[in-house]
Amino acid sequence: MALLEVTNLSVDYAPRDVAVVHAVRDVSFSIDEGEFIGLLGESGSGKSTLGTAILRLTERPGAITSGSIVFDGTDITEADDVALQPLRWQQMSTVFQSSMNSLNPVMKIEAQFRDVIEMHTDLRGDAVTERAAELLELVSIERRFLRFYPHELSGGMKQRVAIALALCLDPKLVILDEPTTGLDVIVQRSILDNLRRLQAERGFAVLFISHDIGTVLEAADRVMVMYAGQLVEQQPAGSMLRDPMHPYSKGMLGSYADPRAETVRITYIPGRPPSLTRPPTACPFAPRCPEAIALCHEQDPELLPLAGGEVACHVAQAQRSPSATEEPVRGFTGPVFVKSAADLVDEIDEDVVLTVDDVCKTYSARRGGTPVQAVDHVSFSLRRGRVTALVGQSGSGKTTLARMITAVERPDSGAVTFGEQRIDKLGRRAATAYRRHVQMVFQDPFSALNPNRTLGYALSRPLRNYRGLSGQELRTEVLNLLETVGLTPAEEYAAKLPHQLSGGQRQRVVVARALAPNPQIIVADEPISMLDVSIRAEVLELLDSLVRDRDLAVLYITHDLLSARMLADEVLVLHEGHLVEQGPALTVIREARDDYTRQLLEAIPNPFKDLPDHSANGSGSAEPDGGPRRKDTVTEGA
Repeated sequence: MALLEVTNLSVDYAPRDVAVVHAVRDVSFSIDEGEFIGLLGESGSGKSTLGTAILRLTERPGAITSGSIVFDGTDITEADDVALQPLRWQQMSTVFQSSMNSLNPVMKIEAQFRDVIEMHTDLRGDAVTERAAELLELVSIERRFLRFYPHELSGGMKQRVAIALALCLDPKLVILDEPTTGLDVIVQRSILDNLRRLQAERGFAVLFISHDIGTVLEAADRVMVMYAGQLVEQQPAGSMLRDPMHPYSKGMLGSYADPRAETVRITYIPGRPPSLTRPPTACPFAPRCPEAIALCHEQDPELLPLAGGEVACHVAQAQRSPSATEEPVRGFTGPVFVKSAADLVDEIDEDVVLTVDDVCKTYSARRGGTPVQAVDHVSFSLRRGRVTALVGQSGSGKTTLARMITAVERPDSGAVTFGEQRIDKLGRRAATAYRRHVQMVFQDPFSALNPNRTLGYALSRPLRNYRGLSGQELRTEVLNLLETVGLTPAEEYAAKLPHQLSGGQRQRVVVARALAPNPQIIVADEPISMLDVSIRAEVLELLDSLVRDRDLAVLYITHDLLSARMLADEVLVLHEGHLVEQGPALTVIREARDDYTRQLLEAIPNPFKDLPDHSANGSGSAEPDGGPRRKDTVTEGA
């Protein structure tokens, strides 16, 4: 008997006076004891709703409208809170997406463990402390951190504490909802390795929810793919690596490549998922699918067994049927972003726009602690028509440097010079005038725009404030900006609110807003880290074209060397405030000399690395030669 059996499950959200959202539609699957399942899909595909429904945590106006959830032989679909209480924590537990919000900010870490342990066990006093310390050590955190508050821990440590809390009572099933999203690649690697080790040692089952197909395929035994509230594919991870069946799976898999390759191609999926207030009666992916046939636009395919898995795709089912005469399409045939070695600038010219010269910045510590040296004697230049990538994990000093370049912070020593102007010496009014020339593209497109104002209003503000435009001239320039970032017809987009756009479209608006004052410098702070892998290449291609067309100088802040390889001409590697390596992008990535740079490269999710004789090809998909050599053991995290 399966540990978890979900049958024909549907979940709707029915807010008052608003159309019903059919978030999960007729989903069926099972999880066996000790199995590691990956659940993949873009934002809005229904993944998190499915996870909360399994735990019976769906809140109003959401509700399970049909189907059943059987856990360890017990149907919990209609169970009340009294019946569910012993199941939660003891039998099923969860780790939520945001480590910043998973922990109570006013309670020390030990108190949060004590709450759970004392409520569900007979342990008291020092025995609780010892149990909490033991759980922290499981996730490679020293016991002294029991005395800390959550805000005193890094994002990666907070996420590991959340995992330790989920394992408090040795549950049989752990549901992890995007546990590594927004974390830098080294922390992601550490968490993933710790999780795989713990799962192998303790034998609990895992449902790992993510939009990151590379991370999931490295860890999972079996992968399920969700789109528009439905399961569209499921099969063993190794089989999906060699031969994904659904075009949506192919598109996501094509978003990975080896950054050291001579030519790198990464795919993106055009368009956006359908509205779930009125789900399509035909295949929901058909409008975005490069393989769609007439039947796809007429009939919604069933999820049927095929090639050792299941797929809901008319094309895949036809191509792989016993009577098929043509080979199935192996890779995604939609748009790709290509960057060859010839596209990268090896010789950096001297058209310097801004210079950072030997800057240092130290932050004083609270409660008598040790001061933090955020930036230590760093020097570099930004050049017109060039992208400089500033690479490093969280806490390396990247954001501090960005704040000094935008005149938000002043260095303790050294100089920041724009043309002949010392930025670190500007007064408040002069700093405000300077910011017309340097604009930011922020990390999170979902919080960067006012949810109550139209896109036209968002773009009109910098045009009024920095360029003094008004009337018809203002309206014309708003439309020009929208067309520049590929949002057409511009008149329709100008009237939209942010919630009516996909994540990639929102980030395009944020880029347009940064372009509004006609700046010379763009500081892009992790502009794709919060986006689905299916649209990251789209935003990178947009930035790449704007740099060349507008002759901009761009500082691209990231922890991801693959995206740096696709966008940057020069790479600077920052570690604990020190610049440990810098040079032309391809040279730094292919011939990394510093151990830290090599560590960043090794931490990039690469689902293909265990396939025999594999090198990243044009589409980013694996060569179907033999099978994947999946690791039997998991190494300790970095």
